[in-house]
Amino acid sequence: MVVGEVFANALQKILIVDDDAELRETVSILLEREQFVPLQAVDGQSGLEKALSVKPNLILVDLRLPGMSGIELCKQLRTNRVGTPIIVLSAVGDEMDKVLLLEMGADDYVVKPFGTRELLARVRAVLRRSGDEGTRIVRFGAVEIDVERRMITRKGKEVKITPAEYNLLLFFVQNADRVLTRDLILNSVWGYEFYPNTRTVDAHVVRLRQKFEDDPAIPRHFVTVHGVGYRFVP
Repeated sequence: MVVGEVFANALQKILIVDDDAELRETVSILLEREQFVPLQAVDGQSGLEKALSVKPNLILVDLRLPGMSGIELCKQLRTNRVGTPIIVLSAVGDEMDKVLLLEMGADDYVVKPFGTRELLARVRAVLRRSGDEGTRIVRFGAVEIDVERRMITRKGKEVKITPAEYNLLLFFVQNADRVLTRDLILNSVWGYEFYPNTRTVDAHVVRLRQKFEDDPAIPRHFVTVHGVGYRFVP
């Protein structure tokens, strides 16, 4: 399987159904940083329509929604034979037990306010259980990336790579053929608070070229877009 065939699985869509605009934006930014594709709906009816048309990999549903409630939305999805995993977002004080959860057709729930680590952990756990975590092996050229084992080989030989280099490589692969600014790469892979200088990006791109390009001086995969940043070409 080549890189171009992987992206539909690697970039998973997560639908956020919540009438709180600030929460939707916060969760969307969090998911984007983790290489998910966030989608938004402001109420139950639009959430149902989007879930049926877009077919996301996971749905986050607020329990209290205007019009069609989160409970009714879950029931409607299951009535329409939509097997997409669902995580319910419930406020403190909402009555939520496992029996009700199963009756609703949901897979898990998170109590508001929730921490980012808790939400991401539950998202990944539900995706794992549903068998929808995305492609585990990614290939481009003579390079093969085993995502689960975090192991990389080139022409059949293992390539030693640092955690930062691995994260950058995976970010490039998951955003193939897109022009990526240095600021976007820095914020997505490292975070501004840790590495405020975009020269960090340049230095790591040089290392990736040395390890994965046939001729690092004339890169074919990690291409410089002058005045902007880089583009990964599978």
